[in-house]
Amino acid sequence: MPAHDAPLTPAQRSRYARHLILDGFGEAAQERLVRSRVLVVGAGGLGSPVCLYLAAAGVGTLTIADDDTVDVSNLQRQIIHTTARAGLPKVDSAAEAIRALNQEVDVEPRRMRVDAATVDGLVADHDLVVDCSDGIATKYLLNDACVRAGTPLVHAGVVGYAGQVMAIVPGEGPCYRCLFPDEPEAGSLPTSHDIGVFGPAVGVVGSMEAAEALKLLTGVGESLSGRLLTVDTRTMAVRRIDLPAADPACPVCGSGRAEGSGAAR
Repeated sequence: MPAHDAPLTPAQRSRYARHLILDGFGEAAQERLVRSRVLVVGAGGLGSPVCLYLAAAGVGTLTIADDDTVDVSNLQRQIIHTTARAGLPKVDSAAEAIRALNQEVDVEPRRMRVDAATVDGLVADHDLVVDCSDGIATKYLLNDACVRAGTPLVHAGVVGYAGQVMAIVPGEGPCYRCLFPDEPEAGSLPTSHDIGVFGPAVGVVGSMEAAEALKLLTGVGESLSGRLLTVDTRTMAVRRIDLPAADPACPVCGSGRAEGSGAAR
């Protein structure tokens, strides 16, 4: 694979041609993608479109963290996996799909549980983190670690037919704990295990997450920092809600300022 700081090769120019002619995108944005390192936590319903779209777009390095294995019951919504790969670790299955799609991408599968002991080391050395987890505790862990590291985080969640997306950019807007200070008790919120999940809903929301990640990495467009996007695929109602400013009393981000230089470092 070419060095990440090298100009685009002829093969890359061909592969990413539609980005290069895209208004407001162009070569500089594509080169930033090729140099970028992104951590995706969760290789399931949300992680499937996120990993595929980031790989297709040319993100240089994708680290994928998940400790689960592929089950046939996943395949209704987790489109990165296949029946033939049932029983494999999800990170290995996802890596196989990504390599088949784009060999330009360095894939780093990490079969591991994200917890308080591992989260800071996992976030380190990445330009952006994408939360594709399905556990509320993991979402709080990622928020806190990304604020500490000054690393932008794209958050999403889906239950039933509905989902939400937001961007957390340390120093620019509220973090997850500003909005939801207290982590709910385990089992107090409904999950997809309780009420199910509409397969295309995770595709829609995961695609929105991927778009948000690409915008943050390239500086193209307007991010969802300070905003919450909600979508209900049963009615196709989409809302973008302006969020309150960062909470000065937030135990994680304090005044809303955090060290770090943003997505494209």
